[in-house]
Amino acid sequence: MFKNTYQSGLLSIFYSCGSNPLAIWDMEVKNGHIKRLTDNEVNSIVLEIVSTNVATTFITCPKRNQVLGIKLPFLVMIVKNLKRYFSFEITIIDDKNMRRRFRISNFQSTTKIKPFCTSMPIGLSGGWNQIQFNLADFTRRAYGTQFIEALRVQVHANARLRRIYFSERLYTEEELPQDYKLYLPLEKKSKKAKQEKKEEQTAKKIPAQPPATEAPVEVFVEPPVESKVSAATIPPVVVGPGEEKEEEMIAHTESVVEITPETVVVEVSSKEGEETILTKVEGEENIEPTAEQITEIKPDEDIPVEE
Repeated sequence: MFKNTYQSGLLSIFYSCGSNPLAIWDMEVKNGHIKRLTDNEVNSIVLEIVSTNVATTFITCPKRNQVLGIKLPFLVMIVKNLKRYFSFEITIIDDKNMRRRFRISNFQSTTKIKPFCTSMPIGLSGGWNQIQFNLADFTRRAYGTQFIEALRVQVHANARLRRIYFSERLYTEEELPQDYKLYLPLEKKSKKAKQEKKEEQTAKKIPAQPPATEAPVEVFVEPPVESKVSAATIPPVVVGPGEEKEEEMIAHTESVVEITPETVVVEVSSKEGEETILTKVEGEENIEPTAEQITEIKPDEDIPVEE
């Protein structure tokens, strides 16, 4: 049938959306049906083959006693698993001019190789599947011969078919034409939804970066003087150099030890915006404070003074 046709790339023998998808196929129906309908999962017209007996309902290509004559080594089928028994067969001819038949089904568990027929199991996932069958490899492994061409393809119940074609090699999803892909109408939407979902999951995994803040400046504050007179210091009495140092040491010691109110009397007076603090030590005479004994406090300084 295709023996005198130039064969390269892709060669389709069935497409469910065509005007006459079974133009080169024969049908056999018993206790079942073969009809076209719209599959909601792919939103496209597909061919459904359903029967209570797998062996009695099938489609065969080509019609009558013709042969395909297809030399392309890969058979690809896009089928939907209806979770029922399903099988298909391919008849080939090898370099020894022997006809070999491969029977693939989902109700067998072991591979059986006979001189003219090899039975093989297949596992289908739920929904739509793409079956890729390497005719050249299976012919070599089963019979030790070289694949020449495919003669006949037969698909039994129960399944839904979208496309059956031969190819010279396995093509990636990007290399295939649009109508050869598995999910033509929903493919872009599905990919876009998956991409958006993946981006959302990635965004959730990455923690949000906190706003950049300036490094805290360490401020060293001297410990407050544990005294009732925290801001005012006892002015030293102007004496000799040696005694002044001793008086400073006494003032430092008194700043740590709590001073009782009976020891020091503080008087605060204000004159023309200037505040002065006079200190009087008990036991000393009332002497007019000198300029060195008056501590000026500027208005902008906040110095607590206990009354």
